[in-house]
Amino acid sequence: MIIRKDKLKELLVDPGYVDEDDFDLVAKIADNKSAPLDRLLVEKGMIKDESLGRLIADEAGYPFISLKKANLKKIDNNLLKIIPEVVAHSQRAIAFEETDDAVKVATSRPDDYPFFKMLEKKAEKSVEVFYASSFDVDRALKKYRGDLKEEINALIEKLKESAAGAEENVIELVDLILEYAQNNMASDIHIEPFPDSGVVRFRVDGILHKVVEYPKNLHSRIVARLKILAKLRTDEKEAAQDGRFEFGRMDVRTSIMPTTEGENVVLRLLMQQGKRFTIEDLGLSDDDLRKMKDASQKPYGMIVTVGPTGSGKTTTLYALLQMMNRPDVNIMTIEDPTEYNIEGVRQTQVNPAKNITFPKGLRSIVRQDPDIIMVGEIRDEETVDIALNSAMTGHLVLSTMHANDSATAFPRLLEMGAKAFLVASSLNVAIAQRLVRTICGECKKRYRLSGEELEILRQDENLVEIIKKVSNHQNIADINFYKGSGCKFCNNSGYEGRTAIFEVLEITEEIRNLIVKKVSSDIIRKAAIEEGMTTMVHDGVVKSLKGVTTLEEVKKVAKA
Repeated sequence: MIIRKDKLKELLVDPGYVDEDDFDLVAKIADNKSAPLDRLLVEKGMIKDESLGRLIADEAGYPFISLKKANLKKIDNNLLKIIPEVVAHSQRAIAFEETDDAVKVATSRPDDYPFFKMLEKKAEKSVEVFYASSFDVDRALKKYRGDLKEEINALIEKLKESAAGAEENVIELVDLILEYAQNNMASDIHIEPFPDSGVVRFRVDGILHKVVEYPKNLHSRIVARLKILAKLRTDEKEAAQDGRFEFGRMDVRTSIMPTTEGENVVLRLLMQQGKRFTIEDLGLSDDDLRKMKDASQKPYGMIVTVGPTGSGKTTTLYALLQMMNRPDVNIMTIEDPTEYNIEGVRQTQVNPAKNITFPKGLRSIVRQDPDIIMVGEIRDEETVDIALNSAMTGHLVLSTMHANDSATAFPRLLEMGAKAFLVASSLNVAIAQRLVRTICGECKKRYRLSGEELEILRQDENLVEIIKKVSNHQNIADINFYKGSGCKFCNNSGYEGRTAIFEVLEITEEIRNLIVKKVSSDIIRKAAIEEGMTTMVHDGVVKSLKGVTTLEEVKKVAKA
């Protein structure tokens, strides 16, 4: 409820809407049953639903909407698509009207600011929030067909009747859960064991929503069915297992982990649909953007992105592919997994069960007359050898590796068995990157470092020198930085969204000579900086001075 119990009592008892003793009695019942107090007050006949709704809306400062038949008739399938069914039920919200500029949403939880902020981004319109009573929201949510969820619950009830149950019912239950997740555009399905039950949750737009609960004795049977689909060992219950399978137009990555309550399952759903990225949207400086464009326009050679898992390497490669995707070039990829389909690009997914590995897939792709090849990841000697030779023989090759910075990419390739002269001759550019949180635009403010912050910062001489160089200030106490003070739109975190910080190492003649000599990454890094390379820390400092991110994020994510 959006107002406290004592405030609700004041609103109802003082004007005489509800007798104090009656209110206290219903409040006690609500506490004992963990039930919504406002709903119980209406159910007990203490006050009319609409009257209570108006009082709560006025007190909380939201416009009130009564979803009568006229309003409900306006809610069609197009409006229902704005908020997926699982999210609508979880967030207690439904879109009831849409204009050219705004979406009007009725909800009994109008104070869920992060959800409505996210909805604005998704709808690309402003969201006007109206308070509606719980009963009205329940009535409106019935506009969703809910057929699949009803079928899921019906199957669970049928399976409750027998410890054994029909095997075909378990198969149908798993299929319905997958279909329901697809309809709700979920990115992940969590199938979780608890002491007395199992729970299915969907992640939609980054937020987990509980979908259904089932008896504990069904859990092992659901997991067994998923293991069969993913071609995993059904008799192994004490070890982690990973696999994949296809369902409709989805590729389903399966991860199973043993826990104290049973096996926990997470399914990553990769929809077979295109997604456009532009290289200009990545947050590159003008100079780094030029280097990447120059490297991508060469007819052969290699572009490699490096960084830890989750640093956005694949996103950068997709952006490059999107830029290079033209009718007069043949682009082919071997990926694990294929995250997004790009129209006009022939994409292949690694599948060990079908003997499609990175080296075997890459060897086959070379025979397909490609101009541009993307290898999802270089991780072994065979793959690196084929990739480098392809880059030397008239192909432009893009790939990712795990390395700390751009200069470390070269010794990493040598460690995997690559010949130094091949590395030096093949590479066009090495790109290192990390993701940093961006400052919330609603509560961003300017500030100067305190005495304590300055003292801590001065312990990092390298970072201090970069800050002075970028800001043209000798006294860092006089430099303006930015941070988010925390507000309702960012859930008081001060941050909203993420961007990347980069260092783009262009392979010049000097760098090639150093690679051939097999010098350390520190020497290569120093030479690249002397030639004008911007480090990730340098790029991060520039973004912190522009108010994109905070100095704290840069220090945390990229070590100076």
